[in-house]
Amino acid sequence: MPETVTDMLSRRVKLSNGLSIPQIQLGLYMMSGPETTRSVRWALGAGYRGFDGAQWYDNEREAGQAILSFLSSSTENTAALTRENIHFTSKLKDNRTNYDAVRASIRKSVKECGLGYIDLFLLHSPLGGREARLTSWKAVEDAVLAGEVKMAGVSNYGAKHIEELMATEPKVKPVVNQIECHPFNTQTEIRAACEKYGIVVEAYAPLARGMRMRDPTLGAVAKKHGVTPAQVLVRWSLQKGFVTLPKSVKKERLVENADVGGFELENDDVKRLDGLDEKLVTDWDPTDAD
Repeated sequence: MPETVTDMLSRRVKLSNGLSIPQIQLGLYMMSGPETTRSVRWALGAGYRGFDGAQWYDNEREAGQAILSFLSSSTENTAALTRENIHFTSKLKDNRTNYDAVRASIRKSVKECGLGYIDLFLLHSPLGGREARLTSWKAVEDAVLAGEVKMAGVSNYGAKHIEELMATEPKVKPVVNQIECHPFNTQTEIRAACEKYGIVVEAYAPLARGMRMRDPTLGAVAKKHGVTPAQVLVRWSLQKGFVTLPKSVKKERLVENADVGGFELENDDVKRLDGLDEKLVTDWDPTDAD
């Protein structure tokens, strides 16, 4: 039986701490305040339950308000969802050696979104050096222990940064590493390090920011299954076991990106797509930072 959009958006991935998170979430990167407000409400109506924000995106408040507004609407919230049914992620803009400054920054994000707590809080990058990374992680750990944040993770961490963090035997282990990942940049080394420690990969820019939609191999796989290239890319991400974060500010695209339950990529399709790896970086790549 083909899975519906609702089915796909209900899929969850279990983490090393025993909790689970939605496997398809809406990325909020580069969305303006009004775009965030509209897109989050559209997405909730379509069945999305996870939203990926960040201090850097400057839309934590709009995302949180849109979520709360939807939840309190008797006409929109027909499934009687509560805050606990929604997964909201944010990220620390800058790693610092000042523990108190990082703790204050996390508290500010919790206050800014207005959701009472943040489900998943990440270090946005490994930039800043070893001391800043480890001090910032300690602050995130303590935010988890204080109940301000439910889970902790990292983003844009290379294999060496994961090894560095895990060597400290952290009290709270990172449950995810959010990295750019798609067939044009498959990140095999980083994924191997994540697998070693039970860290789930969250794939940002799973659509390669639209830069390779005309690739002939991608097009051929899409044509074979009667779907769009974007749907092939989302499906590839899911079949790899990633949490995937497609972004769109268009209502129909939000739905299309999750409408991937009616087909499955065959082994040959996956091999062909894996062969497209060109280490494409669509935005930034701090995974090799000192």
